[in-house]
Order: sequence, then structure tokens, then C-alpha cells
Amino acid sequence: MGFPDRIERTVELAHRPEVVWGALTTAEGLRSWLGDRASIDLRPGGTAEVAWTTEGQIAEIRVERVEEPRVFGFTWRVDGVARDDPRRTYVEFTLEPTPAGTRLHLVESGFAQLGDEDHRRGHTSHDEGWTHELGELVAYLDTGRDGA
Repeated sequence: MGFPDRIERTVELAHRPEVVWGALTTAEGLRSWLGDRASIDLRPGGTAEVAWTTEGQIAEIRVERVEEPRVFGFTWRVDGVARDDPRRTYVEFTLEPTPAGTRLHLVESGFAQLGDEDHRRGHTSHDEGWTHELGELVAYLDTGRDGA
């Protein structure tokens, strides 16, 4: 298949890794930038849920990797794929301290396992979604939650 398998983003944040970690791995943090309702059991094998209630969408997440405060990884269903479809993509956030704060690197992979139509729809949705949601993360962190 000639489609991209991954989405990658890098964002420079003016906040310490511990602060960014909290925004990525706590229910309060997640509902402040990713959805409007969230819960999380932060351990490998734990589950999380993020909901966008106005859109009627719920993301069921399985926590895969937790290396505080550097790496957080999880799997979730691709938009548009049936709820009972076992295929998931893997999302990993890597936090690197910088003199100005934190470099956040996001990689979501696993789109190549999807058929043409599911791939096109899912990759496009997630690609656009990460652009929007990472903008929301920056806005959330920049509204007084820098912990400097």
C-alpha cells in the first residue's frame, strides 16, 4: 500500500516536562485539551476514556507505555472503523527537556493495516485532529499551568 503509516508532530513548549506530563496523563489534563470528559488508569494495561460530548464521540484507550516523565504510549481505534474492529493505532508522546522547556514529539502509527477507504478517512481525520488538539494543548499549558 502506498499510503503513509504514521503521523508525526513536534511541538516546542515553554513548560517543564513534568507539567507537560501532567497534561498528557491525568484526567484533568486530558479533559482540558483533548476532550471534554476523561478518565485514566495510568499503568501499562490500564484503560482510559476521552469523550467529546458535543460530537458524541468517545475514544477508548489502552495504556501501553508509561515512563514518567518521558514517554507515554497508548492504542486506540481509528475514526470511522467499526467499534468491534480489533485494529488500533499506537500513539506515543516523547518529552525531551530543552533549555526553554520541553520538546514534545508525537507519533501515531499503524494506519497501513487499514484498507484503502478506512485508511484515507482515518489518516485524514487523525492528521487534522492532531493539528487541532496539539494547538489546544499549547493553549491549555499557556493559560497559567506552567508550574515554572
